[in-house]
Amino acid sequence: MRTLIAFAVLLCTFVAGPAAAASKAEIDAKTKAALTAFYEHSSAGKELVQKSQGMLVFPEVIKAGVGIGGEYGEGKLIEGGKTTGYYNIAAASIGFQLGAQIKSQIILFMTQDSLNQFKRSEGWKAGVDGSVALVTLGAGGEIDSNNIKDPIIGFIFSNKGLMYNLSLEGSKITRLNK
Repeated sequence: MRTLIAFAVLLCTFVAGPAAAASKAEIDAKTKAALTAFYEHSSAGKELVQKSQGMLVFPEVIKAGVGIGGEYGEGKLIEGGKTTGYYNIAAASIGFQLGAQIKSQIILFMTQDSLNQFKRSEGWKAGVDGSVALVTLGAGGEIDSNNIKDPIIGFIFSNKGLMYNLSLEGSKITRLNK
């Protein structure tokens, strides 16, 4: 499995070019743009962010594949409006796939316990170390934030709006030394 992940990261690095080694300033600027786009797609998104204990924002996750695929992105953890760490996200997949796409991912930690568990991990795996409930939009782009009770919720979106039927399962998130 490590070989597969290494190959997938190499594939994404080749496709992504300089995006795979972003500076803090680049990640900060892209995060700000991704959050602006997120808030434009859903008015309830900002309300959920304000209720969260912390949020991981990966403004550009590049997914590419030809039979074997992978995805990679860099982002940051924000707590109380302040950056508390920089992270990467990587995943590998096997199956019928051809092409590439760029998407943004936001993971909200709604409880202090779920945030603490994430921060204590050496390499947090979605679906293994914590279950992430993906949120979809209702009619008119609304989210009923009063009914969301999961400790970790996630959003995947692009410049075309929130994307459906996507998963964070199997993605590994690791702290960067930046």
